[in-house]
Amino acid sequence: MRGYGAALAAVLAASMALAGCNMGHGPAAVDAQRLTEADKDPGNWMSHGRTYSEQRFSPLDKVNASNVKDLGLAWSYELSTNRGVETTPIVVDGVMYVTSSWSLVYALDAKTGKELWKYDPKVPREVGHNACCDVVNRGVAVWKGRVYVATLDGRLVALDAKTGQPAWSVVTVDQTKPYTITMAPRIIKGKVMVGNSGSEYGVRGYVSAYDADDGKLIWRFYTVPGDPKKPFENKAMEAAAKTWSGDWWTMGGGGSPWDSMSYDPETNLLFFGTGNGLPWDEKARSPKGGDNLYLASIIAVDADTGEYRWHVQTTPGDSWDFDSTQTLTLADLTIDGQPRKVVMQASKNGFFYVIDRASGKLISAKNYVPTTWASGVDLATGKPIEIGDDHYKAAPTVMLPSSFGGHNWHPMAFSPKTGLVYIPAQEVPGAFGTDDKFAYRPGEWNTATNTDLNTLPADPKARAAMRNSLKGYLLAWDPVKQKEAWRVAHVGPWNGGTLATGGGLVFQGTADGHFNAYDAANGNPLWSADTYTATLAGPMTYTVDGEQYVAVGAGFGSIFYLAAGFAVPKVGTPENGKILVYKLGGAAKLQKPDLERIEMPKPPAMTASAQVVTQGHSLFNRNCLVCHGYNAISGGVIPDLRYSPLIANAADFKDVVLGGSRKSNGMVSFAKQLSEADAEAVRAYVISEANAGYAEAHQGGK
Repeated sequence: MRGYGAALAAVLAASMALAGCNMGHGPAAVDAQRLTEADKDPGNWMSHGRTYSEQRFSPLDKVNASNVKDLGLAWSYELSTNRGVETTPIVVDGVMYVTSSWSLVYALDAKTGKELWKYDPKVPREVGHNACCDVVNRGVAVWKGRVYVATLDGRLVALDAKTGQPAWSVVTVDQTKPYTITMAPRIIKGKVMVGNSGSEYGVRGYVSAYDADDGKLIWRFYTVPGDPKKPFENKAMEAAAKTWSGDWWTMGGGGSPWDSMSYDPETNLLFFGTGNGLPWDEKARSPKGGDNLYLASIIAVDADTGEYRWHVQTTPGDSWDFDSTQTLTLADLTIDGQPRKVVMQASKNGFFYVIDRASGKLISAKNYVPTTWASGVDLATGKPIEIGDDHYKAAPTVMLPSSFGGHNWHPMAFSPKTGLVYIPAQEVPGAFGTDDKFAYRPGEWNTATNTDLNTLPADPKARAAMRNSLKGYLLAWDPVKQKEAWRVAHVGPWNGGTLATGGGLVFQGTADGHFNAYDAANGNPLWSADTYTATLAGPMTYTVDGEQYVAVGAGFGSIFYLAAGFAVPKVGTPENGKILVYKLGGAAKLQKPDLERIEMPKPPAMTASAQVVTQGHSLFNRNCLVCHGYNAISGGVIPDLRYSPLIANAADFKDVVLGGSRKSNGMVSFAKQLSEADAEAVRAYVISEANAGYAEAHQGGK
């Protein structure tokens, strides 16, 4: 009987967790009133940015500047995947919902971390080829007993919040085209809002609204115009087409709205940002120039109908991959003595925008990081004042920011208590130049830029100096004064999202494996915990039974670790990601992984000619760089080819690269892009880089 009683107790405990600590609610019992009045329910975190304003501010103050030193690990949960972790946990009535790479969804007891259910949408691994920036997912939305996830292969799935079983599933994209989705959906008045990714690969971006009950499409807003010979979907597309030239629609146009959204119940406006054009270089997509609306723009539409209301284009005719998809935060500010309702963004292009959210009027814009491509923003036109070479027409241009941006996807936070915005800022220079040999390749990485310009120097000291020049810091920004309040320097760039709290704290993870708390007023460091892996996701906080918890997703991955592996140390095979949850007095232990450096094996001797290696270098940059890294130096998320035994055997290498033998791991065949001679040239180039790396690691015979 004891065994039966223990089993019954366990079943009852799980059922109570799924029913929520508030016994008046069922699982994920979130409706329009709860979301609109989220500030009255600070113990829950019911949407991606906690409230529709996406401030990522929690009024909770039981963990505060005076006692945060006592924060300890309450529990951790190991995810099922070892790629990037970008999820922001959703917590409703004692249950946490998170995602991991490949769009897996998990329901956990928010007090103990016990798994309640797990859902795997079984995304075909070859779809990973279409994901520019890792196979990540940023989280779910919840609504009236269901959990909604957008999958990497373009589906929107509604799950029963109690069981994790699908209630319905719809395909939101043309799956014959290289669309992907990594963003967290948002739900407004029974409509699920979702965008998509794929601007480099050959798609036309759009935002869709689906009925949360049955998945029926309600409205769709395209972000760039289609074929002008066909009827335009609306007047906004007709107006946009006048700002393009050439045959842009044959390549899709780009403009994918792949991340941030926010909503203003007062005006019923949905705000979202759009991505870059296809390709990056405007000369290749719109030969006569033009603003190319609505690329790199902040757009407001009616949430009920999707009808266009206004836009601010942060980078007209964008040629630098300056997406405007970063966090869109709503706030009420006093500017020049007048109350203003604004939407704010620390844009990828390096400028901080403050916009009247009802009218779309640009109030102010100031660079928050060094911007060598523009001296400022003309408030009358809203256009940046560009300096130097016009869209790198004359010569290669080295500039700040680069395509990595002054601020990327990592969410920023705003505290109404301090009036400051907390930005994961960075300085990563990049070189831009035209690829004179560019030819559009559907389904492949299309930038029309000369990727050879960003080749790393051969000299180890010069390479180290380049690595050391990369900066990352937590920046506290006053949006009224458009002025820095304080900053905290990090070891390098690509650090985590931020959370501000009523306890006077700012939380942020770092790329070098820490989770930190700072004084929100002055940036003084107050607490730090080792996470032993890059901690990039947006943190959040919640309460269960009156106790405050702080949670963050931790896991090695994302675009910087794909394309810029030279900037991070090689510490072995990435482990599965984790959800880490802290509370005052927490005594759980996080096991330190074995981070012993893997020694590079002695590579094959170089037998190819210098001409073949040079050819292989260009082919590698065109086809392989975005995943396997500059100079074949991977960050460890995708295999570092310099370490691979495949490079010693031409047949084995060809079997993977051309034969697609590792398609199930996401490595699709490149037989359409590369000939056998091309593949052999790529192998020769990787061998040359392996020999250079081995020589550097064994200087002096060590």
